[in-house]
Amino acid sequence: MKSLKRELGLLEVTLSGVGIILGAGIYALIGEAAPLSGNTLWLSFLISSVVAAFTALSYAELSSMFPHSSAEYEYVKNAMGDRIAFVIGWLIILSAVISSTTVAVGFSNYLSVIFDLPKFLSSISLIALLSFILFVGIKESARVAIVFTSIEAAGLLIITFIGIPYYGTVNYLEAPLGLNGIFASSALIFFAFLGFEEIVKLSDEAKEPHKTIPKGIILAMIISTTLYMLVAFSSVSILGWEGLSQSNAPFSQIAYSVFGTNGSFLLSIIALFATSNTVLLMILAGSRIVYGMSKSGSIPHVFSKVHYKTRTPWIAIILISLASIGFLFIGEIDFLASVTNYTLFASFIFINASAIILRYTSPNTERSFKIPLNVKWVPILPIFGIITCILLLSNLEYNAILLGGILTIIGFLISFLKRK
Repeated sequence: MKSLKRELGLLEVTLSGVGIILGAGIYALIGEAAPLSGNTLWLSFLISSVVAAFTALSYAELSSMFPHSSAEYEYVKNAMGDRIAFVIGWLIILSAVISSTTVAVGFSNYLSVIFDLPKFLSSISLIALLSFILFVGIKESARVAIVFTSIEAAGLLIITFIGIPYYGTVNYLEAPLGLNGIFASSALIFFAFLGFEEIVKLSDEAKEPHKTIPKGIILAMIISTTLYMLVAFSSVSILGWEGLSQSNAPFSQIAYSVFGTNGSFLLSIIALFATSNTVLLMILAGSRIVYGMSKSGSIPHVFSKVHYKTRTPWIAIILISLASIGFLFIGEIDFLASVTNYTLFASFIFINASAIILRYTSPNTERSFKIPLNVKWVPILPIFGIITCILLLSNLEYNAILLGGILTIIGFLISFLKRK
C-alpha cells in the first residue's frame, strides 16, 4: 500500500502553521475586541497567547510521542481507549469541515465587494479549486500555502509599519472597562490563535516528524503572537480603540486613513488570500485526520487510499470537500462557527488530559519534546489548559453547546455501532 510523501521540512511546517493561525480571524476580530479592551488590546493578545500555549505545548509533547496524521485520535486512544478517541476524532473532523465552510463564505463576502459574483458559486468554486491543489500534491499545496501565508503576513506587516509614525499618540494602558474588559477581549481574541492544533495533521508528510512538528508548533505560536501584538499597537495608534470599534473592516479603514482608496483596496485583496489560505489548510488538515483514522482501522479503509501518482489521500480530500460544500446549504454560518469552537474546546480538554495520563501510564515512551514545569511526573501547564478550556466552553452560546453536545452523542453512537 502506498504511503504519503514526506516532503515537508521545518520551514514548510512552521509557515503552514502560521498560515492557519493567522487565518482570516484577525482581519475582522480586532474591531470587535477593541471596545472591550481599549488601547490595552496588545495585552489581551498576550494573555490569549499564554492561554493558547497551555494546550499547544500538550500538542507538541504528544506529537513527539505519536507522530501520525491521525493526531488527536492517536493521542486519546493511547491515553483513554479507542471509543473516546473515535469521538474526539469525529469532533475534529467536524471542526475542519465547518471551519472551511465558514471561511469560504467569508472569502465570497470579500470577493463580492470587488466583483459582482454570486456568493454561493464563489464559495463552491474556491473549495473545488483548493481541493484540486491538495489532490495534485503536498509539495505543491505547501508552496501555495507559503505564498498565501507570505501575502497574509504582509498585510499585517503593512499595518505594523504604517503605524510606527503614530506610536506614542495614545495611552497604551487605557482600558475603558478595566480588567473585566481586558479578560473579555482576551476570551474573544483566543479564537484568533486557533489553528496550532492543525499542524500535527502534517505528521505523515513531514521529515523527522517527532522533532519537526513540535518545533513547528512552538515557532508558529511565537511568530503569530509577535505579529498580533505589533498589529495591536499600530492599530490603536492610528485609529484609537474608538475608531477600531466603529469599523466593520478595521484594517481596510486603517489603510484608507493612511493611503486612501488604494490602500483599502489592497487590504481587501490581501484578505482574499488570507481566507483562501485558511480554507486550503483546513481541508488539508481534515483530510489527513480522516486518512489517519482510516489507516488505523477506526473508519472504513477506503478513506486511506493514496493516489498512485500524486501520493495524496484523494478519497479523504473528496469527502472533506463535499462535506464542506454541503454545509454551504445550511444558514446561520456564524452559529456553526460557534459549534466549531465547541468541538475544539471539548477536544482540547481531552488532549490536555491525555498529556497528563500518558506521563503516568507511558513514562518510558520517547519524547523529543517535554512540557516544562512539572511536579514529579505531573505536568502543570496541561492542568491550566483544561481549566481555561472549560471556562471558554462554558461561555459559548447555549444553542451552540446544545448542538455540539448532540454531535458528541452522535459520535458515541457511531463508535458503538461500528463495533457490532
